[in-house]
Amino acid sequence: MTQEELRKLALAYHHDGQPGKVAVVPTKPCRTADELSLAYTPGVAQPCLAIKETPAEVWNYTARGNLVAVVSDGTAVLGLGNIGPEAGLPVMEGKAVLFKRFADIDAVPLCIGRVFGPNGRTDAARLIETVERLEPTFGGINLEDIGAPACFEVEQTLKSRMNIPVFHDDQHGTAIISLAAILNALKLTGRKIEECRFVVNGAGAAGISCSRFYITAGAKRENFIMCDSRGVIHKGRTDLNPEKAEFAADTDARTLADALKGADIFLGFSAPNCVTAEMVRSMNSRPIIFAMANPVPEIFPDVALEAGAAVVGTGRSDFPNQINNVLGFPGIFRGALDVRASDINEEMKLAAAAALAELAGEPIPADVKAELAAAYPADAAAGMFDGEPQLKINCVIPKAFDPRVVPRVARRVAEAAMKSGVAQLRIDNLDAYETAVAARVRK
Repeated sequence: MTQEELRKLALAYHHDGQPGKVAVVPTKPCRTADELSLAYTPGVAQPCLAIKETPAEVWNYTARGNLVAVVSDGTAVLGLGNIGPEAGLPVMEGKAVLFKRFADIDAVPLCIGRVFGPNGRTDAARLIETVERLEPTFGGINLEDIGAPACFEVEQTLKSRMNIPVFHDDQHGTAIISLAAILNALKLTGRKIEECRFVVNGAGAAGISCSRFYITAGAKRENFIMCDSRGVIHKGRTDLNPEKAEFAADTDARTLADALKGADIFLGFSAPNCVTAEMVRSMNSRPIIFAMANPVPEIFPDVALEAGAAVVGTGRSDFPNQINNVLGFPGIFRGALDVRASDINEEMKLAAAAALAELAGEPIPADVKAELAAAYPADAAAGMFDGEPQLKINCVIPKAFDPRVVPRVARRVAEAAMKSGVAQLRIDNLDAYETAVAARVRK
């Protein structure tokens, strides 16, 4: 498909019929005068009074417990950059579609304007003030496409002020999915995470948050070299914001090529074609490469594999090992909402990564195999879903349309929320819960 053909199809998809991708659908009938009197006045006064008397009843008489706000200011939209809230709205609608399709969560896209400083970038204080006032309506907040470094302050401040989960998917979604892939790649290459040398190219929200998360999972901070558009982030630089300074390395390396010499793992959140075959050959034997720039990765998988890489992943659906955030946020929020968690903490994020990692090596039931074959005919024809359950270098994480993903992630996240003390509800039978979530999302 040419770029022009894609453009025409995408515009028609978003325009034809009713413009946009989302709509409000009532969950109760309103077809008669009696039903109208229950839905609105005078009947609606009864749940209002019940909630006034006992505020926690809002979870029982409104949609709040299954409602997530997808909030953006449009300053870091996909690979498009600072295009503004109006131009970012199709992306937020798309995120709402994925919440519903994969986890039966109702999500409302909210693109926020007038929260910018004179430089056109996010004024963190304005955005924080706006979002924190949404708490009475929503069960969770999914922050999206907010530029760094403001995104760090926005999320951390909102997490401290709000009593519902606040989750910046650009930071943590990519971190969770890529960690799952790394854990399985380490198994396949016989490595230990605490012994691996990491090179991270791209020091924005994703690069910094992923690095922090890998350290939480056992990697050593001293084993990281991070690069930005000016080269290696080292201790001699004086142009670093606090987040970059956190990863300033004591090294003589100054370029990405320097940094990659002898490294075990490359993570790319940066620019197309910035890694060469020669750079890959300079890394440790059988390196792990996740080149996640979109739509063109830092290095294409065939080039990396030919140069000696053992496991390669990208952000694209047309290559193996896609690092796709849809593997994470639907199940994470499903589990968090179902135990009415007040936060999505590190324990819950680690649990989500572990759930994805374990699924990749499990047997595939016949009904799931049929669904995967329908969604991924080329992979099915190549035998990806056949044979004994085992990890494969071209499938270190599950596929997005694997129906087991959301139920398993939700289960592990809910369990971690209960164990870490942020759950306000308990689920006593987690096996039954996972089965119930599977039935819910299949429907």
